[in-house]
Amino acid sequence: MPEGLIVKALSGYYYVLPDEPVLADEVGGFAGLVQCRARGIFKKRNISPLVGDRVEFERSENGEGTVTEICPRTSELIRPPVSNVEQAVLVFSMDEPALNLQLLDKFLVHIEYSGLEPVICFSKQDLIRNPEEGEKGAGADSESVYRLYETIGYKVLITSAKEGEGVEQVREVLKDRISVFSGQSGVGKSTLLNALMPHLVLETGEISMRLGRGRHTTRHVELIPLPEGGWVADTPGFSQLDFMEMEPEELGSTFREFVPLSEECRFRGCLHHKEPGCRVREAVAEGSVAATRYEHYLLFLEEMKDRKRRY
Repeated sequence: MPEGLIVKALSGYYYVLPDEPVLADEVGGFAGLVQCRARGIFKKRNISPLVGDRVEFERSENGEGTVTEICPRTSELIRPPVSNVEQAVLVFSMDEPALNLQLLDKFLVHIEYSGLEPVICFSKQDLIRNPEEGEKGAGADSESVYRLYETIGYKVLITSAKEGEGVEQVREVLKDRISVFSGQSGVGKSTLLNALMPHLVLETGEISMRLGRGRHTTRHVELIPLPEGGWVADTPGFSQLDFMEMEPEELGSTFREFVPLSEECRFRGCLHHKEPGCRVREAVAEGSVAATRYEHYLLFLEEMKDRKRRY
């Protein structure tokens, strides 16, 4: 039975790129991707094929096909729904919409929990420079933001798709890997992908100045092949995440700088909230852990506890 990779999912169809080339006369004139439906058995198992899945499929006489088996996954994201990804490029703009570090930290929590390698990409650098003096304007404190996340241990990329800044560094990070682009709407994910691959001409949207966010220009998940090798998933933008899959006791392990300190806490399973002898709280007081990161941790912890009480 032929195998392939699901590269796009749209309106109940799964578009499979076969491992073996599909000849036009073999599929009734349909060459390239095979448009497939999923077997009904998947619904009974409460499983749905995802973009990124390696699958087995059957071809029909009309050129379409049916996904019959999903191969084991190495990773899985719920939002965006994509599997077998190795790294997540979190795109956050420095302005229009304004940089939201709480949302960035929430994304990092989910990516860390999913076992993917996060890469932080701060986009739209051209918007924080004074065009006349060539100096940092409204984003004068942006350097401290970059240093904070680099110190924690994250790879940080600085880009301006408009000016071509950082595009080659992004290209190198994506090479030979399966990556997902994520971030809130309007931060420039599609614009950056257009800069990487001009032939794509992905739709981009204007920023709503009243709402401070962009329109959702990407409406489905799709794997895009990179000329240098590898794949990147362009995904719908979104601005909210929940913690339905995570327990409060697991939250600390998704903050990288907390992990080595947790081993020095007085109590095993310390939530780093009000427990005495908490090494994380001591590090915040000393200034070796950023107060903003700890504040966000407490907000997320309370959100998780509220969810647990409700459900």
